[in-house]
Amino acid sequence: MKLIQTAIPDVVIIEPAVFGDDRGWFMESFNEKRFHEELQKLGLPMPAPFVQDNHSRSSKGILRGLHYQIQQPQGKLVRVVYGSVFDVAVDIRKSSPTFGQWVGVEISENNHRQLWVPPGFAHGFLVTSESADFLYKATDYYAPQYERCVRWNDPSIGIQWPVQTDPPQLAAKDQQGCLLENAEVFS
Repeated sequence: MKLIQTAIPDVVIIEPAVFGDDRGWFMESFNEKRFHEELQKLGLPMPAPFVQDNHSRSSKGILRGLHYQIQQPQGKLVRVVYGSVFDVAVDIRKSSPTFGQWVGVEISENNHRQLWVPPGFAHGFLVTSESADFLYKATDYYAPQYERCVRWNDPSIGIQWPVQTDPPQLAAKDQQGCLLENAEVFS
């Protein structure tokens, strides 16, 4: 397992070791001990234990996000088991030097990458393949009463989504996302 810090050091790309031959391949998708050891090497805090696993399937051009929970914030370890997505994390911690900044990473069934998105970030993804199965482990339970959404195309954030249709396909709640300047954020 190799951890790579992004332009926002708290958001980390994880490249698991993949062992393959003519029969296929094998990888360890999660090992709590190794994950914590590697985060410690980078000087990052240990996340709360994962308490919920989620799995979604979406078609090409679907954009989900930018979601977060203002209470019971969730850290998310995300990966794609079928297809590919452009995955985005936005720092919404007001006291952070990277507040309002974003990082985006392609994660796919082919590159096996995962992304660690700690609590305090808004998260979203755009499906770039015909469809994608997206899995994530969360450090707190889904609490819809605390869910918030920042607009996917907020000009103050300036995410460079690789959209092929403008606008992308959005859920009603994502169409109603607010601008970062009006959003409830973390202190």
